[in-house]
Amino acid sequence: MFPTHVTLVDVGPRDGLQNESQLIPSADKIELVRRLQAAGLTEIEVTSFVSPKWVPQMADNAEVMAGIQRQAGVRYSVLTPNMKGFEGALAARADEVVIFAAASEAFSQRNINCSIAESIARFRPVADAARAQGMKVRAAVSCALGCPYQGEVSPDAVEDVVQRLLDIGAQHIGIADTIGVGTAGRVKTVMERALRHVPLAELSGHFHDTYGQALTNIYASLSLGIHTFDTSVAGLGGCPYAKGATGNVATEDVVYLLHGLGLHTGIDLDRLVDAGAFISGVLGRQPASRVSRALLAKRQPH
Repeated sequence: MFPTHVTLVDVGPRDGLQNESQLIPSADKIELVRRLQAAGLTEIEVTSFVSPKWVPQMADNAEVMAGIQRQAGVRYSVLTPNMKGFEGALAARADEVVIFAAASEAFSQRNINCSIAESIARFRPVADAARAQGMKVRAAVSCALGCPYQGEVSPDAVEDVVQRLLDIGAQHIGIADTIGVGTAGRVKTVMERALRHVPLAELSGHFHDTYGQALTNIYASLSLGIHTFDTSVAGLGGCPYAKGATGNVATEDVVYLLHGLGLHTGIDLDRLVDAGAFISGVLGRQPASRVSRALLAKRQPH
């Protein structure tokens, strides 16, 4: 049942960097995007059009979008939490907007001060406006495998949010293990529920590696034929709900897994490692990717 080709969406420039406390120069963000597309990434989440009051790291969103060298065949997406954000995304000529809703009522209330139903209703005008402009609408279901406040999240709750997001016009659904607590069996259960409503080509997985389960969860998803995953170069992005935890699964580690399975990604692992080493150097630390660290060590003269 394994797919032959897998698409990776690198969310490092947005989801990865927004957790960093040090402000990263726009030129370095632009260079990271350049290196990712040079490595063969065709889907890159570049920035988010949120209030700089909430996410100062993304205050340079328009500058970064203006600075990237667009390449044919690459889709550049941005996170848009509201209509103001959408207007910024439209002006910046984004190809795709990303909206989100939690599968956990407690998380929705604590994170954005409203119910799940209210949060999704707020996104309807964004989805309508994006589709009217020919921009793709991708929706993420956060906390789909567990919540830092309520703990367990039922597959029923996830399925309900998936249906609601499709109802407002989302064209792609991403199932996100925001705190990285998911395990392979649970992941298969939740993905099977989503596949009742979402075409295989428009369902993806977004796994954090907090408990070291991300690659196993990707393998479980691959066994269902799912062939799109969010990953983050160098494992950028901590998990703000788990102290000291690594965040998103590293793109390099996923590429190593996929190539080992004989699956096509179109990604050059060596160039990808270079991209991860570049941004890790900017941040002044080692990449969180084990594959990256192993390959960089092999390059050192003995």
